Amino acid sequence: MSHGFLPISRKEMEERGWNQVDFVYVSGDAYVDHPSFGHAIITRLLEAHGFRVGIIAQPDWKDKESITEFGEPRLGFMVSAGNMDSMVNHYSVSKKRRQQDSYTPGGVMGKRPDYAAVVYGNLIRQTYKKTPIILGGIEASLRRLAHYDYWSNQLKRSILLDSGADLVSYGMGERSIIEIAEALDAGLDIKDITYIDGTVCKVKNLDSVYDAEILEPYEEMKKDKLLYAKSFYRQYCNTDPFSGKRLVEPYSDHLYVVQNPPAKPLTQQGMDDVYALPYMRTYHPSYETAGGVPAIREIKFSLISNRGCFGGCSFCALTFHQGRIIQTRSKESLIAEAKTFPEDPEFKGYIHDVGGPTANFRAPACKKQLKYGACTNKQCLFPKPCKNLIADHKEYLSILRDLRKIPGVKKVFIRSGIRFDYLLADPDDTFFKELCQYHVSGQLKVAPEHVADPVLQMMGKPENAVYERFTHKYEEINKRLGLKQYLVPYLMSSHPGSTMKEAVKLAEYLRDLGYMPEQVQDFYPTPSTISTCMYYPGVDPRTMKPVYVPKNPHEKAMQRALIQYRNPKNYDLVMEALRIADRMDLVGFDEKCLIRPRKLHSEKMQEKNGYSGRNHGGTHGGTDRKSKNPNGNNKNPGKPNGNYKNSNAGHKNTKPASTGNGRGESSSRPQKKKSIRNVHKRK
Repeated sequence: MSHGFLPISRKEMEERGWNQVDFVYVSGDAYVDHPSFGHAIITRLLEAHGFRVGIIAQPDWKDKESITEFGEPRLGFMVSAGNMDSMVNHYSVSKKRRQQDSYTPGGVMGKRPDYAAVVYGNLIRQTYKKTPIILGGIEASLRRLAHYDYWSNQLKRSILLDSGADLVSYGMGERSIIEIAEALDAGLDIKDITYIDGTVCKVKNLDSVYDAEILEPYEEMKKDKLLYAKSFYRQYCNTDPFSGKRLVEPYSDHLYVVQNPPAKPLTQQGMDDVYALPYMRTYHPSYETAGGVPAIREIKFSLISNRGCFGGCSFCALTFHQGRIIQTRSKESLIAEAKTFPEDPEFKGYIHDVGGPTANFRAPACKKQLKYGACTNKQCLFPKPCKNLIADHKEYLSILRDLRKIPGVKKVFIRSGIRFDYLLADPDDTFFKELCQYHVSGQLKVAPEHVADPVLQMMGKPENAVYERFTHKYEEINKRLGLKQYLVPYLMSSHPGSTMKEAVKLAEYLRDLGYMPEQVQDFYPTPSTISTCMYYPGVDPRTMKPVYVPKNPHEKAMQRALIQYRNPKNYDLVMEALRIADRMDLVGFDEKCLIRPRKLHSEKMQEKNGYSGRNHGGTHGGTDRKSKNPNGNNKNPGKPNGNYKNSNAGHKNTKPASTGNGRGESSSRPQKKKSIRNVHKRK
């Protein structure tokens, strides 16, 4: 038996003196007993309530025997695809297979199937015909009702129907999973467990379903995308645990999927109790020979301080999964966990993160949320901060100060992301100053996502002027501190609302910034986001007004290429994009131009014959005009949606925007866009 870990085999079960487990937890991830992993929280919580749990991590979905390791559990199977959606885990936005799975021993790809929750559910049902199956995790949570599936380009049914499962525990499942377990333990039939908040069930009729809103029928939504947009927005407006209503999605006259209201958020004491469970805080020792589980490296010495997000970004599913009400751990809980880090021989003195979905959210957006819930018809920060918003960093600051004092701690980083508009809303600059002074390691990563206001409007992000104010302030504070630190902006291409005009505007901004991002994220239409609902029907579900959606792979490649316009491989795509946008004024030799024109045929013949003459800038992408390797006839413009990584080897201009040019002002731009012959690697 692996001391302290829950059993992963029949042998380990029997070593505990058990002849049967109450629940078998089937996970698409390797077994990592750390509270950053959903399977660890749920299994430890069940254990704390007296239930016996066995774990089958990454079973062979091609072999039915793989899920019979423990035999039939007394109460049921619990199934999760893992910490990530299995399709996002497997495929890039261009639908190309990824090369590594960080949640698998050795980073090996292919240890879980596509649509893992569905496959595991059906695998179990083939062997155990009547044993209860409960789905959980983010994959099931975001597919709990009808949803657009980007990878098959179709509207799919509730995952409950395709998986053969009996229940879905959606959102953060601590409350619902214990209620389900206790109901089963009391002898209730799984078909009668239809009443628990935070669950989705299926019923044959609506005789026992009260006070429910009836959504658009699935078969009608398949025929009319606009009906799906209406249905999804009704779902989106019912994600709050205080105001959310029971929803019913009809599939036929004798089949209905019922979503009960969301579970109530955990209290701070409840959060503390969850994170105080006896986790081993590492992967199962059986994975050591494979090199361990890569995902543990970044989170092992990180602190989860909160859940939920009231940021309301359209492309993010967090509000649909964790909700908008912030749940936090106490200062005492965080300090107690951090004090264990120096005891680990692998700890080098660096706490990698103190945060959550958004690091600097430490309380509900306003006082009324814990009584009445979040507003259904308006956001806390978008388009402007709500007048009721409480922007206060005092508690977070106090936690960070005490963490810095722990013996053995050298540095405390914040890597989970700072919401810069919320930071600006705080009239007290003390946290901003200490953020720059103590918690930034030369670079601060922020997520403006775009600079064109029409796109930001679709994204649910603040207007670009807000980000400009933030960069000004960041510059000023660092200057006062005598520090030279950089901003690294996360940017997104091809989001709904982004025409070629907006894509060119973003490229111009990066030109003025003197910065070419190493990584660019194309918009990824993942299930159950507002943006995905724009992508599929082509309307904003909030207003039902049409939205321009870049869907053509070639167009998306052009928008992406504009962000990395200095990459010589992108020259042809950039040139085509500028022609489409009617911005050929950006082709030339002026410092405001993005690319240079190719050499004339006569000039190339002269060079071929040994007559160099005058070099008219046959290079492009900012290369040196005196170069004799112009790269002008680039016949490989790069594959659409390719990911490039900049080695930064020997190139001064590849640094992120410094405090002096974080505003994108030309005065602090490099004097001359020298050669940026970056070594690009595909991600």
